[in-house]
Amino acid sequence: MHFQLWPNPLSPQQLKRLDGHRYSAAGRSLLDAPCQLFWNWLIERIPTWVAPNTLTITGLLVNIITTVILVYFCPSATEEGPGWIFLLSALGVFIYQSLDAIDGKQARRTNSSSALGELFDHGCDAVSTVFIAVGSCISCGVGIYPNWMFFYGFVGMFMFFCAHWQTYVSGTLRFGLLDVTEVQIAITIMYIMTAFGGVGLWEKKVILSGGVGKNGSTVAGTSVLSPGLHIGLILTLAFIIFKKSSSQLFELHPCLYILTFGLVIAKISNKLVVAHMTKSELHLQDTAFIGPGLLFLNQYFSGFVDEYLVLWISFFLSLVDLIRYCTGVCLQIATHLKIHVFSITPLSNNHHE
Repeated sequence: MHFQLWPNPLSPQQLKRLDGHRYSAAGRSLLDAPCQLFWNWLIERIPTWVAPNTLTITGLLVNIITTVILVYFCPSATEEGPGWIFLLSALGVFIYQSLDAIDGKQARRTNSSSALGELFDHGCDAVSTVFIAVGSCISCGVGIYPNWMFFYGFVGMFMFFCAHWQTYVSGTLRFGLLDVTEVQIAITIMYIMTAFGGVGLWEKKVILSGGVGKNGSTVAGTSVLSPGLHIGLILTLAFIIFKKSSSQLFELHPCLYILTFGLVIAKISNKLVVAHMTKSELHLQDTAFIGPGLLFLNQYFSGFVDEYLVLWISFFLSLVDLIRYCTGVCLQIATHLKIHVFSITPLSNNHHE
């Protein structure tokens, strides 16, 4: 079988239905209005030649890098790391939130809005949710409580997925009074408090706020059972391995564990957004389950291979699978719409929402 570096996940029928997609949103969160003052000021400082997707991916990379540094210093979420790494993580979340908030403004400002931009935005949110969840766990030092760490690490991803599932049915992106903006601001403040008060600040009270990302919009009339099977299967595998591991895999390497399963959830969340935008179903069979499946099989055979090694292999496979899928989808849609992913294309070549 011929190996293709970047797959083409979408069928011609899905690409055709993508042309009819229209962005739909309703509601406004509590802090949206005051934040708009800053975001409107910020967008005026961005050159018009900067592509909206460039802003989004830059914010995501900053968020990932700052979280990776945090994981390096506090791999088990029990360490008391230096204060500057938490300030750096606070800055990472702030930069991501700011650039994520103005990418849509930049698209409208440059008349370069497209379905690719909406998908790219939500896709980055899915990945960011994983890293914010891990960083929040470290900031609170909940690694000393494995059960809470498991719950805390996955609750944000679960809520993110459910938000997309809801809009997959309703057809409209809906914001509540307390939504992504408020959560990200709370996490930024939490990082700053940890920087000055230390991880021990949260020893008596653990703040339960997940890294919830944006909702995605969807179209009514499609299957709603399959998405539930996806998230249920992922969390079931994660929980079984967490509770049954003979070498206390989760307790020793909680951040890597959550990142591994988080990348799987991020890919499935991306596929849910694509399914909504292309008015198609979400099939259960997926290569994203290979990594968790290896962990499960190794545990079934009583740790035939060192579990930590299998965890790293699973992380690598999940990361590569996520990158291949997201890159393949973006390139395929960009080709279909005759636009570039990271540059502003002349108006005559653009397809607008």
